[in-house]
Amino acid sequence: MKTNIVGFKELREDADKYIAQVQKGRSFVVVRRSKPIFKMVPVDEWGDEGVWETVADFRTLHPKGVPATDVLRVLKKLRG
Repeated sequence: MKTNIVGFKELREDADKYIAQVQKGRSFVVVRRSKPIFKMVPVDEWGDEGVWETVADFRTLHPKGVPATDVLRVLKKLRG
């Protein structure tokens, strides 16, 4: 992910433009008097930073997996 530099004054004057860019995946280091003061980066909404953990691999039961309806039916039985 490429990080761009933007002046604090410029950010204040055109905040909506920079917010839109961050929402599209761009990052910015905000500087004041040539010193970095903070970084604007897109929020990781899932909190996993793009890494998924395998909880269960149903391909061990069947090469093509198991239909979700079957999994849900079993889960409902377990919950009572």
